[in-house]
Amino acid sequence: MYNIRLFVEDNGHEVFLGALIQRFASMYNVSIDPRFGNAEGGYGKMVSELKEFIKDLLNDQEELPDLLIAATDSNCKGLLKRKQQIEQALKGYGGNVIYAIPDPHIEKWLLLDSAAFKKVLGKGCPAPPQKCERDFYKRLLRDAVRATGVNPPFGGIEYGEDIVNAMDLDKLERAEASLGHLLKALRQQFQTWQQIERHSS
Repeated sequence: MYNIRLFVEDNGHEVFLGALIQRFASMYNVSIDPRFGNAEGGYGKMVSELKEFIKDLLNDQEELPDLLIAATDSNCKGLLKRKQQIEQALKGYGGNVIYAIPDPHIEKWLLLDSAAFKKVLGKGCPAPPQKCERDFYKRLLRDAVRATGVNPPFGGIEYGEDIVNAMDLDKLERAEASLGHLLKALRQQFQTWQQIERHSS
């Protein structure tokens, strides 16, 4: 069983990534044990928890996970800049890392596959435009769910797991750069684990 540690900035990332890695685990028939670090408090809290985790690892109080996933919205700072900021927090860490950096926000990823949205909620959603306005995609997701006749108490994120499970991952890997980076990295990782499992059985 592979130990995956995830550090995320909010519940949206936890829902999306939790569903996504379970989907990959099923696809590649690999057993995983995912554990989330921070899931609220935004970017600053996520980074401080990540630094604390690295400190404990370096002091041998934590076991090195098989994979660490660090997730934060790009917030229009760009993928590269955000990745560099997280790399600073990971200084001294020698383990396996995958970055999940939605550009600009996690809610946009849930609106990328209209067919998956329709499968879950009975009606598709319009393709999301590229905007940098704060909370824009939160509103867009909530409005898209409301347009299906459902009033979402948590803004639509509660349908995240079902939407992720219905998504056409191959198509999205090609269609959206920030999600494509993540899907490619996860695919490679799970393929590697699958090969290890085959050789050891």
